Amino acid sequence: MSVSLRLSCFLLALLLLNPCSRLTAQNPVADTRVLLPVPSMAQWGTSRFVLKDHWRVQLQGPKADSALRPTLTQFGAWLGQQTNDKRLRTEFVGSGAADLTIYYGRLGQLDLLDEEMYSLRVTPMGISLSANTHLGVLRGLATLRQLLSTDKKEHMFAEVDIADSPRFKWRGLLIDAARHFMPVAVIKRNLDAMAAVKLNVLHWHLSDDQAFRVESKVLPRLHQVGGQYYTQAQVREIVRYAAQHGIRVIPEFDMPGHTTSWLAAYPELASIDSTYGPAQTWRTLNIALDPTKETTYQLIDKVLAEMTPLFPDPYFHIGGDENDGRQWRRSPRIMAWSKENGFLKANGQLDKHGLQTYFNRRILQFVTKYHKKMVGWDEILGPGLPEDAVIQSWRGRKGLYDAVKQGHAALLSNGYYLDLNYSAATYYLNDPLPADAPLTASQQGMVLGGEATMWAEFADSVIIDSRIWPRAAAVAERLWSATYVRDVPDMYRRLALVSAELETLGLQHRQAPEQLLARLAGGRDVAAVRTLAGVLEPVKEYKRHFQGFTYTPSTPLTRLVDAAPAESEAARQFGVAVDGLAEYLKMAPATERFKGASSKSLLSFLNAQLRTWQTNDQRLQPLLVQGANLWEYAPLSTQLRLISALGLERLQMLEKGTAPSAAWQAAALKQLDAAKAPAGQAELAVVGHLRKLISL
Repeated sequence: MSVSLRLSCFLLALLLLNPCSRLTAQNPVADTRVLLPVPSMAQWGTSRFVLKDHWRVQLQGPKADSALRPTLTQFGAWLGQQTNDKRLRTEFVGSGAADLTIYYGRLGQLDLLDEEMYSLRVTPMGISLSANTHLGVLRGLATLRQLLSTDKKEHMFAEVDIADSPRFKWRGLLIDAARHFMPVAVIKRNLDAMAAVKLNVLHWHLSDDQAFRVESKVLPRLHQVGGQYYTQAQVREIVRYAAQHGIRVIPEFDMPGHTTSWLAAYPELASIDSTYGPAQTWRTLNIALDPTKETTYQLIDKVLAEMTPLFPDPYFHIGGDENDGRQWRRSPRIMAWSKENGFLKANGQLDKHGLQTYFNRRILQFVTKYHKKMVGWDEILGPGLPEDAVIQSWRGRKGLYDAVKQGHAALLSNGYYLDLNYSAATYYLNDPLPADAPLTASQQGMVLGGEATMWAEFADSVIIDSRIWPRAAAVAERLWSATYVRDVPDMYRRLALVSAELETLGLQHRQAPEQLLARLAGGRDVAAVRTLAGVLEPVKEYKRHFQGFTYTPSTPLTRLVDAAPAESEAARQFGVAVDGLAEYLKMAPATERFKGASSKSLLSFLNAQLRTWQTNDQRLQPLLVQGANLWEYAPLSTQLRLISALGLERLQMLEKGTAPSAAWQAAALKQLDAAKAPAGQAELAVVGHLRKLISL
């Protein structure tokens, strides 16, 4: 291939903002098309199956097919919506011609992490879906949904043979309903999204310092003091709905720390003789239950006796994280008990880990009594912990490795914290079992998978979808697909398709931020507000706690930082173009630069984007001055204007073939350093890309 032809292909891909993944692919899967997660095997044909004005389904499997019929009916209704054909109804046929024929051997058992493999064949004559269990059928239907396409007035499925199975059995999403309450409708639509990308475990965080979110008929003050809660009937409904989608529900009731709401309801649980209300802060409080009193265990036993039957899954999460033992050390009563029972170190200090291990063992007795297996965060790992306890590692990969080396099944959440606002690529490249994992083959087999976590300090029921999706789909592929599926540009291409698909399922990850932007604009120039918000991201990690704004559980999440995306697609696409420009400058001879149509189009894209950002400040200023909810973002708007002007200057130099002076470049880089400063807990996501452009 000639240099000019390679340049044209490279630049054309960049201009489409869909990098030609075959040029840099690490992924040996020949053609990923629209599929996410990437299946184990896919062989594409050249034909298609065209939908008619009917949707006939033949179901060949156990008589107890009620596990599939609701989902198939829902799938047919979705087809009708996408094809604008209200007459398209699912008709179950016992024999004869069928559009979709399903074969399965038995009902899968969610609690056993049962088989999810399936095979899917689409031919011009019809579609067949086969699996050993109905769980495999559900995963195949998720793939089939992604295959639907439209050509003019026809709706069709591409001809393909797919054989597929997951890499990991445990592919979870944690939703925190304790910090901000998430109504039943929010949980259900996120279950729909989970099923669409083949996640199969909902980790439901139901208690924390701020609230205990499940109705307790035995100890009613638990749920009463914290405000909103789920009735037991609602819990059963969500568990049923999840099972219908092939998703297990594992509850978490965090203890002995993160229990201020418990103490607000029942002060006798406290380690310190004090009274509490539900926490009105997001800070880690290090308030803990008293592990030395039998009355503590009697009350916990009552809680677990009531809660465990609501959740049929064999696993039950007891938390166990972020208790530094300070209250235990400050209690003369607990210290005296610890001395008497051997929980002091040789220097007389409290053995906090030993005391918490004692607490864990006591709780394990109740969990076992109610026929559950215990799951806990990596702090619970310690000598004497029974091997059937599952360790969920959040503090680092070491906790995962230590757990399996000590005989425990383990999960990885470290590196999958969606609330830290990292890019989809960051999560995508984080593997539970990287090539350099210091584990034997048998130890690797004890890594069950992983969970993306959505802690909700800064996500309420309105914006939580936009904080989870579509980035959680990148985690879903990492946990389902083969380890060699690592083509980041191709992942982003398909992630955009998944994002659009999720919208058809009722997710509000696009809609809710747009509505918030409209309210912030107050009926005026929403496009200007949207342009600024589109290149903003919330500050990363936990910095939002420490930037001059005090949050409480009742603080409205209605500012521009809440409408801004967790990952700016506009900034990412601009960065792709800048990277392309850098590669182009390396490949093209200096005398031939920017003479071809493709290179001129690349320059045109970059110039147009920078002019949009540069002129946006003038449009936005009237709203910034008049809108009390927007004024704090004026510095970011000004900085966007200034650094965009610098980018335009550098592009002009490149086009003319002139180099910037050292003084100009130093001043430009200084301006870019100033533009990194956050405002309103948000930051400009494009600064790094412009820095690269200036440095070319």
